[in-house]
Amino acid sequence: MIDFVYIPGQTPLTEEEKRDLIPSLATREDLDAWEQQNIIEAREWLMKKSTLARKVAIREDFLLDLHKRMFGRVWRWAGNYRRSDKNIGAPFYEVPIQLRQLLDDANYWQEHDSFPVRDMAIMLHHRLVKIHLFANGNGRHSRLCADAIVAQAGVEPLSWGGGDLNKPEELRRRYISALQAADSGDYAPLLDFAS
Repeated sequence: MIDFVYIPGQTPLTEEEKRDLIPSLATREDLDAWEQQNIIEAREWLMKKSTLARKVAIREDFLLDLHKRMFGRVWRWAGNYRRSDKNIGAPFYEVPIQLRQLLDDANYWQEHDSFPVRDMAIMLHHRLVKIHLFANGNGRHSRLCADAIVAQAGVEPLSWGGGDLNKPEELRRRYISALQAADSGDYAPLLDFAS
């Protein structure tokens, strides 16, 4: 059984969620590699012109499908709303309601050019993380959604601090701090970090 040790900001899985691991893996490094390969395949699909031709990241069905594509070879619960409360996020039973509110907001922002595209994508990312739709993978999922919005608009890609946010280093601490500032309504650190 994998030793699930969590770095700061990661969401611990319940025992039931852990049992939904599809491949038989021995180490956390093996799990990370499986997830990363699955995410690479999902990113390749997402960044195709045919996929980006649709209004990709601002629909519920698309968000669920993307998560399934990112983690579906690793976790049985991929692409499904979480069914347990976590250390962050909305109560699990409010996730669909809060997501609908966010999607209404995001579609309004897009239709009325309320914000520059990059800012809107980063704000959508933050709100997705704050709601915490899934048992795991929320940050990676929401960053990929933001990347898709930016790619779809044909503007400069987001940097996300220019490094690997999945390692417990200073970059991840800055990212989490920027998310926490956004939780309080101050988006400046997150906009600066991601741009």
